[in-house]
Amino acid sequence: MIKCQEYIAQNKDKFLEELLDLLKIPSISADPAYAHHLVKTADVIIERLLEAGADKARKYETPGHPIVYGEKMIDPSLPTVLVYGHYDVQPPDPLDLWDSPPFEPVIKKTKIHPEGAIFARGSCDDKGQMYMHVKSFEAMNATGSLPCNVKFLIEGEEEVGSDNLGDFMAEHTDLLSCDVVLVSDTSIITNDQPSITVGLRGLSYVEVEVTGPNKDLHSGVYGGAVGNPVNILCEMVAKLKDENNRITIPGFYDDVEVLSSSERLELNKAPFSLSEYKSELKVDDVHGEEGYTTLERTSIRPTLDVNGMWGGYTGEGAKTVLPSQAFAKISMRLVPNQDEHKITELFTDYFTSIAPDSVKVKVTPHHGGKPAVTPTNTPEYKAAALAMKDTFGKEAIPVRGGGSIPIVALFEDILNVKTVLMGFGLDSDDIHSPNEHYGLFNYYKGIETIPLFYQHYANLKK
Repeated sequence: MIKCQEYIAQNKDKFLEELLDLLKIPSISADPAYAHHLVKTADVIIERLLEAGADKARKYETPGHPIVYGEKMIDPSLPTVLVYGHYDVQPPDPLDLWDSPPFEPVIKKTKIHPEGAIFARGSCDDKGQMYMHVKSFEAMNATGSLPCNVKFLIEGEEEVGSDNLGDFMAEHTDLLSCDVVLVSDTSIITNDQPSITVGLRGLSYVEVEVTGPNKDLHSGVYGGAVGNPVNILCEMVAKLKDENNRITIPGFYDDVEVLSSSERLELNKAPFSLSEYKSELKVDDVHGEEGYTTLERTSIRPTLDVNGMWGGYTGEGAKTVLPSQAFAKISMRLVPNQDEHKITELFTDYFTSIAPDSVKVKVTPHHGGKPAVTPTNTPEYKAAALAMKDTFGKEAIPVRGGGSIPIVALFEDILNVKTVLMGFGLDSDDIHSPNEHYGLFNYYKGIETIPLFYQHYANLKK
């Protein structure tokens, strides 16, 4: 692998420029107006895979955005690694909170990234992390050091729920057959302390609509006599949690996995500074379910959060209106044993039941996903741990992540394989937020580490 690492060192500028070009394409999957940009992004990735040495790469159309597949099969007797990533990104709103345009990447030094970080939507989630795999694949090919067969599955709908990925996988199980799935869409604890994600929360995402009168009304003439949907929505949302920040939906916690005291103790051994956490977020205190630490609240406990709420007049100046409708988007992060369909049904039943007769309520489910936990005693996990020790010089700590990657459960259900979640981002990289960024250290460290995963995995599978 020495030649491979030398190739990486010699081509860092090229690897960076290619990523910056990819980040300039606004591949926003949630907005149909950007569909042609997603097609363009898929085409660029196909071109890059072929340049990197893939035997074939092509687009597969879906009812939504296209899926990119590529492969290089060097020997059927060798293990096959399926690399998963996504090229779609979150909407960049609110634009006025960005320090630079979201699709005009710039490199700036920060306290956490003194060597510089790429500021752009998708830089960390997930174009930057996905592209590490393309470049490490190129480096292994160029130096004749690829020890495994490689397949790429890169989709364009992860940020909107991967609605078409399951059907695609079920229809192409032979094409996607592999020994392990390798994903970089997670984070490490710090740049000094590597970690490997071994658990992800599931997700139930819904939109609620509260309707009162059949039109907007004058708040002086009708206020106090007719139900105000915005007021009522706020009251209903407030009833979703109690004074201990415990979710009040009946049956919500019935299936929650309860960790033992020793397991919770191990989880809390991960390096974490509460004062630095509060300082970074500029908050005076943390907030969450009573009886749990911040690390536990963001990993092993379910949550319910309002992601957006709107209704009535929000323009300049004043308009004394009693609105006809109010809306909210609500996400619930789930932990092992919770089922997203059951939780969505429980939420719908409860939310509807607490509505007063003065309004009508509609709950529309959006997307969801199962929680996932991966073992630490497998060849694939050991290979990732060894690779990270090689490049970071420290043992990687297994951690549970707070986010959701629904396809991890799909890979096990449909392809019957485990997933390694070997990410290189940081929780402070502002993914899904204004000023998303990805450290140059992290980008290059990923490219350097991934070939070592292949080497260790091939050796452990002999």
